[in-house]
Amino acid sequence: MAVNDGLSIGALARRTGLAVSAIRYYEAQGLIKPWRNNGGQRRFERADLRRLSFVMIAQQFGFTLPQIKQELDRLPDGRTPTKQDWARISQAFRTTLDDRIATLTRLRDDLDGCIGCGCLSLQACALYNPQDRAGEKGQGPRYLMGDPRS
Repeated sequence: MAVNDGLSIGALARRTGLAVSAIRYYEAQGLIKPWRNNGGQRRFERADLRRLSFVMIAQQFGFTLPQIKQELDRLPDGRTPTKQDWARISQAFRTTLDDRIATLTRLRDDLDGCIGCGCLSLQACALYNPQDRAGEKGQGPRYLMGDPRS
């Protein structure tokens, strides 16, 4: 296959491990943008391998497709993204990932104590919430998420 012939959807599926239907879905969501060859067949750039790999990894980290698309839209059209292009996207995700890691660490550490306590000390319990005072701070388990009891 010549370099400018692009990859068929089947070749892209084999290389990424994604189902053809998933690739078509990602295309419909605007995450990849194939072109048509002279025979009318859908073709993909080799750079789409990286884009789809990024999509799969970002989804595993809990990012939504609209969030992923927003970042992929920052990549250049018409050329293969450079290391600097990918570094810019990585930096954009870093803050969110760092926040999630801190939250998960706090939850893990708090749940260790919570599981073993048997709720013998309601004043120290991160889930205890008399008169729903935590509801003023927002949705979810506010104290477990790090909000102070005030």
